[in-house]
Amino acid sequence: MIYTDTRDKSVKCDLRTAVMNGMNSATGGLYIPTSYPKLSDSFLNKAVAPAFCDVAFNMAKPYVDGEIPDADLNSIIQDAYPFISKVAPIDPVTYVLELFHGPTCAFKDFGARFMARVMSYFNKSEDDKLHILVATSGDTGSAVGSAFLGVEGIDVTILFPDGKISPLQEKQLSTFTGNVRALKVKGTFDDCQKLVKTAFTDNDLRKKFRLSSANSINISRLLPQAFYYMYASMVVKLRCLHDNKIENPAIIAVVPSGNFGNLTSGLIAREMGAPIAGFTAATNANHTIPDWIATGNYDARPSVETYANAMDVGAPSNYERIAAMYSLEEVRHLFASYWLDNEGIIQAIKDCNRRTGYIIDPHGAVAWKAWDDIRSGAMKQLKEGVKGDYKKPGLTPNVPDWADSVINSNAVGIILETADPAKFGSTVSSAIGREPPMPSRLEAVMRLPDHAVPMENNYETFKEWLYNNL
Repeated sequence: MIYTDTRDKSVKCDLRTAVMNGMNSATGGLYIPTSYPKLSDSFLNKAVAPAFCDVAFNMAKPYVDGEIPDADLNSIIQDAYPFISKVAPIDPVTYVLELFHGPTCAFKDFGARFMARVMSYFNKSEDDKLHILVATSGDTGSAVGSAFLGVEGIDVTILFPDGKISPLQEKQLSTFTGNVRALKVKGTFDDCQKLVKTAFTDNDLRKKFRLSSANSINISRLLPQAFYYMYASMVVKLRCLHDNKIENPAIIAVVPSGNFGNLTSGLIAREMGAPIAGFTAATNANHTIPDWIATGNYDARPSVETYANAMDVGAPSNYERIAAMYSLEEVRHLFASYWLDNEGIIQAIKDCNRRTGYIIDPHGAVAWKAWDDIRSGAMKQLKEGVKGDYKKPGLTPNVPDWADSVINSNAVGIILETADPAKFGSTVSSAIGREPPMPSRLEAVMRLPDHAVPMENNYETFKEWLYNNL
């Protein structure tokens, strides 16, 4: 497989180069595959849904072709996934894809664990350490730290916005030791991301250190997240025959979206043949992408703090990949978009629990509300020409190709639940009146000491710290 650059299509490189560099320091662009090979019809149309690791192997194989032998790839996948995603039906046409059954209780475990093993595989012939820099708006850092902890030859530095993530998320980040450390930056996630991106394009720094990324900037974080879209859509397609008697459902993936890496992974899965009719980009008051879809103008902006903090991203990196894969008109054919403010997030958590019994986290709640509105008349109104104000919460004025499937009751929704609700216990409790159950692996983290290092939002200060500590 050949990889290119979102900013310079003349760039051609192999997977190892794309993974180990993280992003192209010469252009600041992100690596993407030059093609998305479709899985065979015999695989896609199995009478019984394949095992998750079988899906992962078949999807990963073309992207590592010639660089990782089948036996090694299989070992990487088996080691990365002692857990799987789970599909939970909460009403006849709504399924929750639970992505929080990994070690850090967030969907980032799927990408981070695969990435760590691929990087370790590629790094084993190197004499110098590989230094990974990663910015996090919540769950990325803990998943990356957990995935790389103790991996020989690789150091990880995690930047997170001080006071702008949940206490449990901060505890998960600040308790790492050894080859993983965390910096709490006096600023926003966008500030953290800017510090990391500036470091990657700093020639002096790169001459001294081998640097790479572990955000969804890195293609090896993005590709494995496509596995669960393929797996879930194949499971749901088969389940629909029994659950709702819809023979050929239009499957709509409703994705909580911040940096838009997760949704980009869904696009990759669809290109590879996943039976997904379309997507809903569901976000919070940081609605840069919904505004782009509504108006045609991409206007990056400072992030706004919300209850769904992992989506507090005003300048989503993966906009570049989406724009490289599709024109704006193609995006409009494929996407609906939706956003909620804080009041709407609390109400959505409450309504989801009251109507279905399911306890959902603030990010999943935005997706649930988006799907609930879409199937309850909002898409029909939009199709009939009743267009709301895109500057106000709700469905933004774009009619995707799959709108009629929803209106004609031939669609089902897959809500991506990206984190265990216990990670946002106080927010969930304020909505439903009780704390969600706490997994034992999160309880254990709360008893560990903090080691996070305070950091000013200043690149020269950050650069000096890197020189002194890497």
